[in-house]
Parts: sequence; C-alpha cells; structure tokens
Amino acid sequence: MFAIIRSGGKQYRVAEGETLLVERDVLGNAAKDKVTFSDVLMIGGDKPKVGSPTVSGATVVATVVRESRGTKIIVFKKKRRKNHTKRKHGHRQNLVELRIDSIKL
Repeated sequence: MFAIIRSGGKQYRVAEGETLLVERDVLGNAAKDKVTFSDVLMIGGDKPKVGSPTVSGATVVATVVRESRGTKIIVFKKKRRKNHTKRKHGHRQNLVELRIDSIKL
C-alpha cells in the first residue's frame, strides 16, 4: 500500500517503512517525535482511492529520524552593461528525514 501526500506545496509518494526528506520550515516544530500528515491525495494498492482534493479520514504517521541541511545552492546574478554588480548568494535548505510508520484510512 502506498499514499501520495502533500507537504509544503510538494507531493510525495510514500509507503510504510520508507524514509523521506521534507523541508523543515513546512513542518513547523520538527523537534517532536511524531508527525501526522492529513493532506492525503491518494491511497493506492489493491483498491485505490483518489481524493477530491483529499481522501477524507486518511492520515499518514511518520517518525522524525534526524534533522540535516541540504547541499549548497549557488545563486549568481549578473547583467552586462547595466552598471549592475555581480551578486553571489548561497543557500542551504533545512531538511528533516522522516520514516513512514503507518498509512491509515
């Protein structure tokens, strides 16, 4: 059985026992041990259920494994002949690794 959940404007396909990297800012206080996703868009398997837009009463429960940061992304801006200086910025996204415990209907 698998489910498609929505977290922070992104959609993830999850199954029980899998690990998943999600943005920490979306979860809010990620220090808690259990995270529950109520935005379940679809539940697949033998009898798939598709929500409109979400499946009513379906939840996905996950456990926080660890918190980390993603790889560094370089943002470089330059415009020629506009008296515009070169700008270089870096960014690392805060991530949370989750282990999917259960998918409930």
